[in-house]
Amino acid sequence: MEYYFDARFGERLEHAGIRTDLAGGRAAKEVPLVSLKAQETAAENLRILCDLIEHSLKERGFTQVELAEKIGLVQALVSDYERGKLRLNAEMLVRFALVLEVSTDQLVGLEKAARNGKPQSRRIQRRLQALETLPKRDQEALLRTIDAFLAKTS
Repeated sequence: MEYYFDARFGERLEHAGIRTDLAGGRAAKEVPLVSLKAQETAAENLRILCDLIEHSLKERGFTQVELAEKIGLVQALVSDYERGKLRLNAEMLVRFALVLEVSTDQLVGLEKAARNGKPQSRRIQRRLQALETLPKRDQEALLRTIDAFLAKTS
């Protein structure tokens, strides 16, 4: 099985003691680097990330300028992230997740967003957190009331 890597990482691999053939894009040693399947998965995750950023902007009514201000970036960088021209580093991933009110797992495609792709509303999240602080008996009573209401409206 052959493993390939992005040629931009060749210099880092050479510093790590792995000789590389940049013209062929292959490691000279048989070292599993990034398989083609992993590259496809990474590309799919990047597409999911771009789509989620775009969807979250629309759902929350943010413009790229407003999102950029909240995150601490300029609008052009937000645009580049949204179009997939730039990849989010860990710090930017956390900033985007906090402002867009989604988990970092959702941003990278590891976890589906709540409610069929739509992030859960902040109001519902706050109420669920408050519900969890109630005594067990009160939680059960409230859940029965909610279930009865939902059954009636369905």
